[in-house]
Amino acid sequence: MDKEERKTINQGQEDEMEIYGYNLCRWKLAIVSLGVVCTGGFLLLLLYWMPEWRVKATCIRAAIRDCEVVLLRTTDEFRMWFCAKIRFLSLETHPFLSPKSVTHKVSNGHAVHLTENLAEENRHEMSKYSQTQPQQVRFFTHHSVKYFWNDTLHNFDFLKGLDEGVSCTSIYEKHSAGLTKGMHAYRKLLYGVNEITVKVPSVFKLLIKEVLNPFYIFQLFSVVLWSTDEYYYYALAIVIMSIVSIVSSLYSIRKQYIMLHDMVAAHSTVRVSVCRVNEEIEEIFSTDLVPGDVMVIPLNGTVMPCDAVLINGTCIVNESMLTGESVPVTKTNLPNPSVDIKGMGDEFYSPEIHKRHTLFCGTTVIQTRFYTGELVKAVVVRTGFSTSKGQLVRSILYPKPTDFKLYRDAYLFLLCLVAVAGIGFIYTIINSILNKVEIGVIIIESLDIITITVPPALPAAMTAGIVYAQRRLKNVGIFCISPQRINICGQLNLVCFDKTGTLTEDGLDLWGIQRVENTRFLLPEENVCNEILVKSQFVACMATCHSLTKIEGVLSGDPLDLKMFEAIGWILEEATEEETALHNRIMPTVVRPAKQLLPESTPAGNQEMELFELPAIYEIGIVRQFPFSSALQRMSVVARVLGDKKMDAYMKGAPEVIASLCKPETVPVDFEKVLEDYTKQGFRVIALAHRKLESKLTWHKVQNISRDVIENNMDFMGLIVMQNKLKQETPAVLEDLHKANIRTVMVTGDNMLTAVSVARDCGMILPQDKVIIAEALPPKDGKVAKINWHYADTLTQCSNSSAIDSEAIPIKLVHDSLEDLQVTRYHFAMNGKSFSVILEHFQDLAPKLMLHGTVFARMAPDQKTQLIEALQNVDYFVGMCGDGANDCGALKRAHGGISLSELEASVASPFTSKTPSISCVPNLIREGRAALMTSFCVFKFMALYSIIQYFSVTLLYSILSNLGDFQFLFIDLAIILVVVFTMSLNPAWKELVAQRPPSGLISGALLFSVLSQIIICIGFQSLGFFWVKQQPWYEVWQPQSDACNTTRSLYWNSSHLYNETNLDTHNIQNYENTTVFFISSFQYLIVAIAFSKGKPFRQPCYKNYFFVVSVIILYVFILLIMLHPVASIDQVLQIVCVPYQWRVTMLMIVLVNALVSIMVEESVDRWGKCCLSWALGCRKKIPKAKYMYLAQELLVDPEWPPKPQTTTEAKALVKENGSCQIITIT
Repeated sequence: MDKEERKTINQGQEDEMEIYGYNLCRWKLAIVSLGVVCTGGFLLLLLYWMPEWRVKATCIRAAIRDCEVVLLRTTDEFRMWFCAKIRFLSLETHPFLSPKSVTHKVSNGHAVHLTENLAEENRHEMSKYSQTQPQQVRFFTHHSVKYFWNDTLHNFDFLKGLDEGVSCTSIYEKHSAGLTKGMHAYRKLLYGVNEITVKVPSVFKLLIKEVLNPFYIFQLFSVVLWSTDEYYYYALAIVIMSIVSIVSSLYSIRKQYIMLHDMVAAHSTVRVSVCRVNEEIEEIFSTDLVPGDVMVIPLNGTVMPCDAVLINGTCIVNESMLTGESVPVTKTNLPNPSVDIKGMGDEFYSPEIHKRHTLFCGTTVIQTRFYTGELVKAVVVRTGFSTSKGQLVRSILYPKPTDFKLYRDAYLFLLCLVAVAGIGFIYTIINSILNKVEIGVIIIESLDIITITVPPALPAAMTAGIVYAQRRLKNVGIFCISPQRINICGQLNLVCFDKTGTLTEDGLDLWGIQRVENTRFLLPEENVCNEILVKSQFVACMATCHSLTKIEGVLSGDPLDLKMFEAIGWILEEATEEETALHNRIMPTVVRPAKQLLPESTPAGNQEMELFELPAIYEIGIVRQFPFSSALQRMSVVARVLGDKKMDAYMKGAPEVIASLCKPETVPVDFEKVLEDYTKQGFRVIALAHRKLESKLTWHKVQNISRDVIENNMDFMGLIVMQNKLKQETPAVLEDLHKANIRTVMVTGDNMLTAVSVARDCGMILPQDKVIIAEALPPKDGKVAKINWHYADTLTQCSNSSAIDSEAIPIKLVHDSLEDLQVTRYHFAMNGKSFSVILEHFQDLAPKLMLHGTVFARMAPDQKTQLIEALQNVDYFVGMCGDGANDCGALKRAHGGISLSELEASVASPFTSKTPSISCVPNLIREGRAALMTSFCVFKFMALYSIIQYFSVTLLYSILSNLGDFQFLFIDLAIILVVVFTMSLNPAWKELVAQRPPSGLISGALLFSVLSQIIICIGFQSLGFFWVKQQPWYEVWQPQSDACNTTRSLYWNSSHLYNETNLDTHNIQNYENTTVFFISSFQYLIVAIAFSKGKPFRQPCYKNYFFVVSVIILYVFILLIMLHPVASIDQVLQIVCVPYQWRVTMLMIVLVNALVSIMVEESVDRWGKCCLSWALGCRKKIPKAKYMYLAQELLVDPEWPPKPQTTTEAKALVKENGSCQIITIT
């Protein structure tokens, strides 16, 4: 039964959840209803806040297959609870679903995939989805995803489209014909409407949700309590503050919803044409599309309403919404394995693997190319929230909570305050009972102490600093959509940078070419645009092997291709629609040299040129294009010179890959050395290759051939050398980060040696540092996985000689400070493949490599995200700075992600910089540190405020007195709110310092600071309270008391005047109250100044003019009413008259208090850390952060770093610590 009751859905995925079944229980419901009535609705609120309690209190456990309610719990570190109601989807209501037609419907076989066996599908479907009633399907919705009951899995699972478990062959054979109307209607019933709905909640709904926040409920409780005690003014002030807070919160939440809604709704409903089974074209709304529909892509383009795979024709697409790159991408039809020469029928379609053939939702199709009579068609694979855009919107709508020590500590701190309040609560009750106080007064006063200890203004005060930081960031061009992350940015101690477009300029410049003739490299040539080279195969390859296209007459495409094409000075012409219609096939794109480039007379001596003599003009037509694939690291084209009988295949790509696909005899012997020389200098190198195709390859055959047949046995032609310049500000910014002890890491899709070279140029790797390249190889032919270690600078030298220079091995430096451990003299570099192998087979080595890994090259987008996670696993606070192109996942996963692109992809990133330069990184960290310090200052101040006020009230309760309504009002509004909102205004310090602010409130120095101030304040308050009672003029105050007038006779004569006066019911007016009020008023200002820290993270206090002016005005005012009483103010504040010498004494107490407080706070700042470390010096302290602990371990590890030319092998079976052995290969 237990197995039946608890299952896991979305297993192994990011949103994995445990699921439990429950049924409603009548008697439990009745008890809860009674409890709600008895607690005045408070139990209802508690159950609203806690979904788990709500379900457990009103339901009983049941088998998941029969339950009415499901309880879900995430399996991540947050363990969040959600509940959902089971609903039924009735299938019998649909006219198409008569029993006769059941066998003809395509349903979603396996309850998760579209069935490929057409005959069985609906019967199969019914048996899987349903239990007793064959026409009903049980489902629930969570986070915009429907989960249906699946009888085969005995679990709930969400409906998948054609994106999983469907082979490429079946897409052509079974799904390319389209759906019948019946199939379509049936699927629509299951999949629902194809739209990404972002409902903007009504103001009322948002208001209720916001008001039911525990914090506002506590404020409401406080307000009701104060009103019963006639503290109307302060209650009104809190009400006004809450209303302002709620309104601003509602405004920002609603604004975000509207923005997201507009972004999604801009193109949510369009009219689309779909093909039906009998080849008729039907026009429907895009909201009616379902997986399996065959959509016709219009000639003039469209915005894609779903994810679809191209099965006919070619499309040019702008994918900036997803990738951040506004460069048009050419999408070709999915290779059809059944007609390919090399069969690959078993390959499954995947939108990620086949993204060059997939049109993603939200991307714009600019134009299409097609065969005459054949439309450009695409099979719909995913709809609604399952699409790539839908997943992006879901991640914004339902973000993961940010886990930050500061916030966890804040809750702990509040719990401590609640405990203190509890003590005061009990003390008040006991004291009042002993003094025979009325029961009503006891209840109000004891509850009042809770509202004093846990200040209702705390969240508003905490938010102020973040709001100010957000405004300052906006002024320097950094926009933030997740304000809570600003504080976390103050903790960053490692920043990952993308290379191209982030550290270096966006575009590449052509530096030159180096051709190969007779298997030898010629000298590098700078100018490609000349008559001698115009008809060479090298230039022909540059002219044809690209993905450029003309959009509205302007050449556009990949910047690298553009630069290359511009360098040769050729002209590209594309066929118009009319031309294509005239011919029976697609017209090729034609390229030809500009007229001035062609030699006037054709050279007769050269036999090879005879073919070119026939046509009057020299043109090359591009017959078939195999787009660039990052997985293959190459692209190729099939082209034909006008008038030539045979076609040519041209290929360009990563030099290592191209060389491996060429005939070995055509690759120069010194290829590796030449390539290494270029990459070491930071050049980007692209290799070109060519071969003549057999004459039997006709145009039609080429259209269906697989690229593997073309891309082999090539002739190596040479290298194109591109230069990628560093951005001007890069070295200076990286130097600032290094000075501030912030590690920098490069994550790039580029070549390894180029990346290492750029890292050296920009100062990420210093000239004297060693670079160790980790080359990991996966297990193969029964051999275990292994890592070969090379030293980058000695790669070539070591292969010639087995003797290794002992100086090549870096010396470890022993540092005094743990923080400096990371600044050692060796760096690891690895590519994406090696990184994946290390994560999989060398789990114990991965953290060590994270400690010194500086260059990660050839990284795929998901590998970038894995790298961020790996760094976070060793307790780094990771920042990521990228241009948004393929960094979305990493930007989102990092503690602080900064996108340098303002495109829609930046929605995934918490921060977006207006200026595309990395100078925003130090700015963000400085502001983050300032905001974090502000949060600490405010929290400490608010804690002291509540404790000072709590103690004042507790002292006064002991004599059955209290602070007056206007005294509370003056303290809470005039002092506290003014101070809190102005002390947060300190701007960030001008530069980054090596020191980092603490990450949590519960750290030794911080706690010592707060506790010492509490003791000082309590001490001086108690001193005043008890000393006033020792004064010769002191007596229990009565309305006729007049301590200011020492002439006794006058006092007695006037006594009868006061007899008739109404007595002070709350006993507010007395000498103790006045003394405590004055001393505590000064104490709030003293701790505000003591806690307002300036350097090294914020500008000094005196630069914060609003704060300085506010504090001076408050000091002057309190001093004035203390030393020179004003009758009307005294009357309002319910202050009594005390002798002048006592006023001076109070001033002395306040001055000594100020002196002691500020001196103690300064000494805690200066020597607190040293004293604590000295006190804890007896026991050796283990660093909290894993990376520091690792660094300590590695200092004494003789085997680390690995020696050059050694190999580390993974042990075959045991995967425990120390599972790697180092084998030295000589």
